Formats: sequence, structure tokens, C-alpha cells
Amino acid sequence: MTAYIAVALAALVAAGLTLYSGFGLGTLLLPVFALFFPAEVAVVATAMVHGANNVFKVFLLGRHADREVVLKFGLPAIVAAILGAMALGWIAQSGSGTTVELGGKAYFEIVPVKMVIGLLMIIFALFELLPRLRSLQFERRYLPLGGLLSGFFGGLSGHQGALRSAFLAKAGLNTQRFVGSNAVIGFLVDLTRLSVYAALFTTAGGHLTEFNGWLLVVVGALAAFCGVLLGKKFLRKVTMTSIQRLVGLLLFGVGIALVAGLL
Repeated sequence: MTAYIAVALAALVAAGLTLYSGFGLGTLLLPVFALFFPAEVAVVATAMVHGANNVFKVFLLGRHADREVVLKFGLPAIVAAILGAMALGWIAQSGSGTTVELGGKAYFEIVPVKMVIGLLMIIFALFELLPRLRSLQFERRYLPLGGLLSGFFGGLSGHQGALRSAFLAKAGLNTQRFVGSNAVIGFLVDLTRLSVYAALFTTAGGHLTEFNGWLLVVVGALAAFCGVLLGKKFLRKVTMTSIQRLVGLLLFGVGIALVAGLL
């Protein structure tokens, strides 16, 4: 029951508060899912909720998307997302990890996939916590580069939204076009990485029926839908400082725990 409450609250709050920013749902949900699943499974579960939420946002706001921005940013992001997702699969299969012993007693195990995802979470936590990094923006001509970077990290760990928003912020879009373009690009990346995750899982001899977190994913998706509706109705102007700090602290804390083998 604790898992359902935690995921539902995180999805509801993040989806509502980050509707206009274009990021935050995945970064907030991943640490929560990581408390209940192995790191690589947490990435996939988060991607499912994130993808379902983007489908919902595309349905509501996708008509406002800027076609040129979607093509220049989205196409490189799709290619890079494939590479990022394949990298996650390779890291997850690269080894069982190293057990840390003190005085002949095993205390915790450092696993490669947890270390990589943990380090990424720490890095992206800095983008939420440090004002200089949080305010980064890039010129429109760098959209393809932004797509490559955002797509790769989206496929690898799900952390795509902050970079995407930083690049789209100076693309000359009004609020509706910004939100619509963000939703369409996010959906394309989510669809791509989920397809790669499924293919890698099947190739490794697994079956989707073996995943035991479907109900938790559904709860998270439904809560995210409610958050989007609340955000669309009530939040005309969102102040991101508090939610960015919360996300940053969660990312940093869980990232340290993953790197140290405590989760």
C-alpha cells in the first residue's frame, strides 16, 4: 500500500506542477520507483507512466506543437534514444557487481547499472538545485544537438525533460506551442525507448507477463492524468523553484544510495 500511495502522490503532484515546464514527472517518479524495483526496472516503469502521460498531453495539447521544432529536435532524439536504451541494456547485463566487505562481513553490493543511473541522477540533481544550471538555455540553431543529448539520456535513464526544456526555451515558442512541442517530442522518445526496452527484455528471454508492477504503473499513470487536468485548469503560471528543489534533493539522495549500493 505504501508503494501505491508514494507513486500516486509523486505522479499527481509532478504531473500537475510540471505541465508548463515540460519536465519533472520522470525525474520525480524514478527515485520513487527505485525504492520498490531494481534500478533498470524502475527506469522502465517510469517510462511507462511517463509515456502514458505524454499520450494524454498530446491528446489535450498536441495540436499546438511546432512542426519544425518537432522535426529538428525530435528526429535526432529518437535516434539517440535507441542508443541510450541499448546502453542501459548493455550496462544491466555487464556484470553482477562488487560486494563491499568490512571486517570480513558483506555490507552492500555495488552494481554497474545502479552506479551509472545513480551518477546520472546526481548530475541531473545539480541541474535542479543550482540556479546557474537550472537557468541554462540554448539558441534555436542548437535544436538537433539538444535532441541528441536529451534523447540519449532519456533512453539511458529517463532524464530527458530538463535538457529538452532548456533547448526549447529559446526556440521562439509561445506557451501553447512550447507545451505542445514538449509533449509530442517526449511521447516520441518514450515510444522509442519503450520499444527498445521491450525488445531487449524479450531477447534476454524475458516475458512482459513476468513484470509484477503493472498495477503500480497503472496507478501512477491515472494519478498523472489527474495531475495534468488539475494543472491545466488551475495553474496559469507555475513557479518551479520549490518543485525543482524537491526533485533535486530526491534525485541526489537516491543517486547517492544507488551508487553506494544501499538500494
